[in-house]
Amino acid sequence: MNNITQLKDNGLKVTGPRLKILDLFETHSEEHLSAEDVYRILLEDGIEIGVATIYRVLTQFEQAGILLRHYFESGKAVYELNKGEHHDHLVCVKCNTITEFHNPEIEALQDKIAEENGYRIVDHALYMYGVCGDCKKKEKH
Repeated sequence: MNNITQLKDNGLKVTGPRLKILDLFETHSEEHLSAEDVYRILLEDGIEIGVATIYRVLTQFEQAGILLRHYFESGKAVYELNKGEHHDHLVCVKCNTITEFHNPEIEALQDKIAEENGYRIVDHALYMYGVCGDCKKKEKH
């Protein structure tokens, strides 16, 4: 699906800033970007979009389901492209590297715990914080 179709299908008017921001997330699809990251990357590419517009577009994209928002340890909102697949996150507390993973055993255990407590899970997010392999190596030196 192209970007224009994706915006229209989500009830959003096709504008230059929206197209540029959506394109940025598609070209950085493995990253989790803050509004400041988006602003900096666009500026580096010679594209000037105001920070207020970026915040507004990110909120609209989140509401439309195009982006997912997370608050990792920094407490600052970061966004990633919604690829339609559930995954969880490992976050390094030293360098802020984010590793995505999916584990069927963890998913089954969460469902079991919810059921045992009379719940039906409608959504969840698992963030695990630790020290990544690269930072562990640096600590030893």
